[in-house]
Amino acid sequence: MEIGAVLPHNEIGTDAGAIRAYAQGLEALGISHLLIYDHVLGADPDRPGGFRGPYDKDIAFHEPMTTFAFIAAVTSKLEMATTILILPQRQTVLVAKQAAELAILSENRFRMGVGTGWNRVEYTGLNVPFERRGARQAEQVELMRRLWSEDSLDYRGEFHHIDKASINPRPSRSIPVWFGGAAPALLKRCAQLGDGWMPLMGANDAARECIETLKSVREASGLSWEGFGIQAQAQYAGGNPERWRSHAQKWQALGATHMALATHNAGETDVDGHLQRISEYLSAIG
Repeated sequence: MEIGAVLPHNEIGTDAGAIRAYAQGLEALGISHLLIYDHVLGADPDRPGGFRGPYDKDIAFHEPMTTFAFIAAVTSKLEMATTILILPQRQTVLVAKQAAELAILSENRFRMGVGTGWNRVEYTGLNVPFERRGARQAEQVELMRRLWSEDSLDYRGEFHHIDKASINPRPSRSIPVWFGGAAPALLKRCAQLGDGWMPLMGANDAARECIETLKSVREASGLSWEGFGIQAQAQYAGGNPERWRSHAQKWQALGATHMALATHNAGETDVDGHLQRISEYLSAIG
């Protein structure tokens, strides 16, 4: 199981030197991959009808694609993964172009995790309908893969029309696409179209059932389970060496291929503090 980290998005700050030191510190620790969360807009709770959600305008989120472009330039081994990019609220061809460039300049160190999101405020601000975002996502993944591999395509779908065109340059191989979420429709989409799954849950019976569903759908679709990844996450906050070790072992037993530690929301600290937390976790899980 590969061990990674989650960018402490709301605590890392905006100093480029600190972000560089953090990314290079991860490599020095032997961390294999870095996850970055995605939100474009944060809602102001002072609005008609109010607003309730896991974050608002006062929580910082670094834009994943541009942040990863910077990190790619200051690292040499670290894999980078969006966890998750809210794909349906973004222009598909532009995302395909950005991802291709990131894969090229990082020498194929980019993995795209995608999701549908939950915040209507973002969709409204980005001028994209909130409804049918799942169907849009499925078509987006199909179209991006063709843009990454074909010199010219004539594509007509429900949401996209490409009239004999493509992107250039293209990556040397297709970019891995992993899906986040656990809804039945999402699991089916993930199993049929994805290279991996990004759960946001514990190593419990619900996760086991989701994995069984993924396996059965892939088998029914004639797709191999070999090479299909599972990206789990752990929290530094509230943990201790025994709990971290037990949690990692449970996920590994379920078949997780990747585990990333989130070190934010565990008390104020700096870059060195976040790296120290990761070091503690590495020591705990052996």
